[in-house]
Amino acid sequence: MVRQFHQKIYQQRQNKIWHIALPGLIAITFIVLLRLFGTLQFLELTAFDALMRSRPQEPRDDKILIVGINEEDIKTYNYPIPDRQLALLLQTLKSYQPAVVGLDIFRDLPQEPGHQEFVEVLKTTKNLIAVDKILGDKSDQTVNPPPALPISQVGFSDSILDIDGKQRRNILLTSNSQGEARLGFTLKVAESYLKTQKIELNNVPENPNGFLFANTKILPLTPNFGSYIKTNANGSQILINFRSAQKPFLIVSLSDILLGRISASKIKGKIILIGMTSPSAKDYANTAAINSENPALNYGVEMQAHMVSQIVSAVLEQRPLIQSWQEIWEYLWIVFWGILGIILGRKFSSSIFILISVISSLILLIIISYILLIFGWWVPVVSACLILGFNGLILTAFSRYHETLKLQIRDREVAIEKMFDAIHSHPLQTLSQILREVQSDISLTPQQFTSKLMQLNDELRGVREIARKALLESNNFYLRAGQKIDLQHPLHELLYEVYLNVLEREHLYLQGNKLTKIVKFESMNEQHLSEQHKENLCRFLEEALCNVGKHARGTTQIQVICVQEQGENKILVADNGSGIDTMSNLSSNSGFGTKQAQNLAKQLRGKFQRFPNSPKGLVCQLTWAAKKSWFH
Repeated sequence: MVRQFHQKIYQQRQNKIWHIALPGLIAITFIVLLRLFGTLQFLELTAFDALMRSRPQEPRDDKILIVGINEEDIKTYNYPIPDRQLALLLQTLKSYQPAVVGLDIFRDLPQEPGHQEFVEVLKTTKNLIAVDKILGDKSDQTVNPPPALPISQVGFSDSILDIDGKQRRNILLTSNSQGEARLGFTLKVAESYLKTQKIELNNVPENPNGFLFANTKILPLTPNFGSYIKTNANGSQILINFRSAQKPFLIVSLSDILLGRISASKIKGKIILIGMTSPSAKDYANTAAINSENPALNYGVEMQAHMVSQIVSAVLEQRPLIQSWQEIWEYLWIVFWGILGIILGRKFSSSIFILISVISSLILLIIISYILLIFGWWVPVVSACLILGFNGLILTAFSRYHETLKLQIRDREVAIEKMFDAIHSHPLQTLSQILREVQSDISLTPQQFTSKLMQLNDELRGVREIARKALLESNNFYLRAGQKIDLQHPLHELLYEVYLNVLEREHLYLQGNKLTKIVKFESMNEQHLSEQHKENLCRFLEEALCNVGKHARGTTQIQVICVQEQGENKILVADNGSGIDTMSNLSSNSGFGTKQAQNLAKQLRGKFQRFPNSPKGLVCQLTWAAKKSWFH
């Protein structure tokens, strides 16, 4: 019974696939609209960070050395660090011949003692890049560069934060308040280092905000880059491809350099970045894309190192920059996973299989997105996961519930129909026969009348059992007195069994040896008939024959024809009695059996007719196409 129930659900889904798939397509449209309006941007950025943290560990970038001024240095030299110590640091580093030195400390004001010494060192250090701040606002003012440095040795250190307050982008180019184009600190440092490798910086011909190092193009992101929606993409910005090592750079202290505790090999020809690595300095960069103990408390100089390393490694080692697809491909990606969810939700009838297939697809989606990110491609993850999960699980669950509810209602309707059919075909027929005999000229003896009433009593008591068996055994058709026939047999054989069974019953006008029977049962085309249709056809013949027995007074001949001819299947029952013989009487005698026949003809896209026979009697006929498919 349970298996048949699931089969019914499966057949319902197959027959109405478009009706079921439509809510899934609406859900896809809804997710696409959510993404278009930026509602999912926060979740996509969070997923991006999670995937970035999960990438395989990379080796440390030994091209970069960070000189971090930590708490011990501050205790030793005070805070802010005096200019004399910075001058001494730069002189010491210069003696080790680094490729470039980046000073990530604001020095627009003198910090005595030693300011003049600091200025003199700046003038003589040609491979030094310092920072300023040019994008000030009411809460965050601009900061001038250190004195005595030409603008060619200064890069801005301004950053841009996403909607969640985290830094994921590096500004390579922007304009100051005077409209002058300026290069960022990290690009200036990378440019200086790559010059020592005989690689010059050029512009990309097709994009004025793009940069070209040898064969490596660095193209700026757009307002809808990746999962960004209408973001601020002014100037030239790129997404930071953070190094995924736990300790991506070697960090030494100011004291380590000044006291000579670092070998020359770690400095010569390297990129040296100087910055604060002391909690008291509060020079932090907030990001969640770095796989460290506390990614929200990365020091600013470490963030600068990630951005410099990204550019240099892309040029020298072909380490991928973060790219994104064109928008049309991103939305097709989302639609694909949404359609896959619809397919998976309808492919299996078992909820367990659906759950397993959808979860497996979600894992596959995340793995594909993860692999693509390793190779530098950022694709929508959250949008695709949401629509896959929604269409595959939630929408399928609601659809299954709706289908189950409809089937339950249908089964109850079928149960009521079976019950009424059992009553109509058995006890009501007997009751009608008793009334006919009582009203006719035939006088019943008390014994005969009692026998009829006992038969009616037995049939009334057996109604429930007959209806129950008819529901449970859908491949059987139950006749009077519990006799059943197998609906899997050929149709003409079933109809013949019905004919024999009805004629064995005690009918008022179907008795006697003088009754002539003209019968013809031949094979019929039943390719598209369901078992329910075959049962209804059997019931139609039973009803037609019983009507002859109840109404056709004086019948001496009955004709039963069940054949296929001229492209049509036909069931015909005709008598020569004097029961109902006018059209007015025919239309006034349209009862439950007639309505059943009309409904059956509609299902088969056929025709039901009941008309007077010649010279007298009645013809009851049902015809339908033998070969044409009449299913919706």
